[in-house]
Amino acid sequence: MLILISDAFDPGLPKKLSRYGEVTEDKSRLAEAEIVLIRSKTKVTKEYIDSAPKMKLVIRGGVGLDNVDQAYAKQKGIIVYNTAEASSIAVAELAFALMIAMPNRLTEANQSMHEGKWLKKELKRTELYEKTLGILGIGRIGTELAKRAVAFGMKVVAYDPFVKSNPFAQMKPSIKEVLNVSDYISLHMPLTDETRGMINKETLKEFKNGAYLINTGRAKSIIEEDVVGALKSGKLAGYGNDVWYSDPPENSPLMNAPNVVMAPHIGASTNENLLRIGEIVDKLIGEYAGKK
Repeated sequence: MLILISDAFDPGLPKKLSRYGEVTEDKSRLAEAEIVLIRSKTKVTKEYIDSAPKMKLVIRGGVGLDNVDQAYAKQKGIIVYNTAEASSIAVAELAFALMIAMPNRLTEANQSMHEGKWLKKELKRTELYEKTLGILGIGRIGTELAKRAVAFGMKVVAYDPFVKSNPFAQMKPSIKEVLNVSDYISLHMPLTDETRGMINKETLKEFKNGAYLINTGRAKSIIEEDVVGALKSGKLAGYGNDVWYSDPPENSPLMNAPNVVMAPHIGASTNENLLRIGEIVDKLIGEYAGKK
């Protein structure tokens, strides 16, 4: 069988998978592929599926499956997996890094030093200690973030319609009750009809004045223009962002907004995580091959 690696994985993965069949990174061979490995870049749409008549298995290296038409894949008898358990630490650490960078003014401090400026008096910092972190979506990643926040002496509150309790967070019955009390809000919910655009003009009114927003989850869970408005008005003190409407972003208003710390969708891109993803992919393909 032919295994197509369509996006970036650990460089050692092709050799590891070669015991199952031929492995290629040549996307022009999609029509021959029985197994396709993707991350966030490849969009497995109806058209993509129709152009891959031999495809039986799609594995998404990462968490979200909003780039896969799961309903059509199921209709065509195609199995779809992700590697959700692999990325938790990598994404949580980036979310926490963004949360540290903003109140410590690290990007401004670094840039000003490169420009030969000495802004010791101008750059005022605030601490995470005894602040409240609100987490929307406290699954694997949210829980790893909560652990780190507790270690820094933060109070953690969370909302998740599928989670009743969490050892590191006080669960709240509504999103509003998280937003009202949090100094920092971190987004970790999947993209669904309910979560699409959930951070908008109306929900931003529920934020504490001067709160910080961090998004390493799904780009379209926010309305970019509304977040920019909140940044300009001071309602939000800062926005830490790793996820975009498109990779790379096209005409995003965030690019020129004040108090934004940006990353190019690197949340899952640690060396360690790519190895973990590879191990899970190997296991899933091994199970699939064993059932043939």
